[in-house]
Amino acid sequence: MNLELTEEQLALRDTVRRYLSEKASISDHVRPMLDHPTGTTDAVWRGLVDLGSTGLLVPVEHGGAGASMTEAGLVCEEMGAALHPGPWLSSAVLAPRALARFGAHGSRAGELFAGIAGGSVVAAVAVPAPGTEPGVSGTPDDGVRLYGEISQVYDAGAADVLLVAAGDTLYSVPTASPLVGVTSSPGIDQSRKAFRTAFNGAPAQVLAHADRCAAEALVDDMIVAWAADAVGAARQALQMTVEYAKVRRQFGAPIGSFQAVAHLCVDMYETVELARSGVLYALWTADFADHRERHLAALRVKGFAGRLATVGDLAIQVFGGIGFTWEHDAQLYLKRLLSFSRFLGSPDHYLEQVGRQLTRRAS
Repeated sequence: MNLELTEEQLALRDTVRRYLSEKASISDHVRPMLDHPTGTTDAVWRGLVDLGSTGLLVPVEHGGAGASMTEAGLVCEEMGAALHPGPWLSSAVLAPRALARFGAHGSRAGELFAGIAGGSVVAAVAVPAPGTEPGVSGTPDDGVRLYGEISQVYDAGAADVLLVAAGDTLYSVPTASPLVGVTSSPGIDQSRKAFRTAFNGAPAQVLAHADRCAAEALVDDMIVAWAADAVGAARQALQMTVEYAKVRRQFGAPIGSFQAVAHLCVDMYETVELARSGVLYALWTADFADHRERHLAALRVKGFAGRLATVGDLAIQVFGGIGFTWEHDAQLYLKRLLSFSRFLGSPDHYLEQVGRQLTRRAS
């Protein structure tokens, strides 16, 4: 594999970076959207659609770009750097991957793909924890209904449809149904919109059946996409910190000239670069490696999440008291990194799994 970006990938990255800076900056868009359930406005969402970003992973025959996870990861990184609070990652990355992983086809899958690419459909993905899958009644011919609750579904408040990966089946559930309850479940990171979703006999459509490997692969995709977002947040926190250390003066000199501060910045840089290389590799495995290599790569980037979160912590140490204030953006980046660290379980749990995988390979 080649970790160097192509000219087309660089152009995609730069275009998204410029758009977010000009049209969805932290001061003008992110902060006003922190308490908003959807995290976006019609104008910003339409702008992302016009860039073609919502159709990156949608097959060409359905109006998308048919790109790989590597291209999607580049956009995820820019979203993280900009602290973007909208449903882009859920709708443009996770939803198409859910449809692809489960092999969904037919008219309904085609409609969803086309709607996601065109921005007229916002989709969110719900993956219940093992043993907590919703109850199901009925048959595909007579009508299927779902019962139960999923504790955390990101961007459900903005979604028109939920793609529920329960066991070996992928369902689509319209959120407009009165039998679907969506309740905000805020966490430490207000730029991430999490919801508790209840199904009270909600009508659902079976999109596809697959073996349980499909659900595992989808969870791996979710982890890697979030990891790419976190790398962007950590990169931006590092950049902010270095720039501050160059201009903040104490004892007649920039604080960056002090060895203690310089070492903190170097530690941050090392962590960001280690994370970036791991994420780029994991993005590549998501499309081109076998299931063992792909799964191990996803476990590794999630296991590194705790270390990556220290970038936000060190940034606040360098900024000092100002970094803790609501008016400063450093605390927002720390929260974004902490949300990835806690996403789908603690890093320690994933490090244990990495150890088991490596032990099996060595034996």
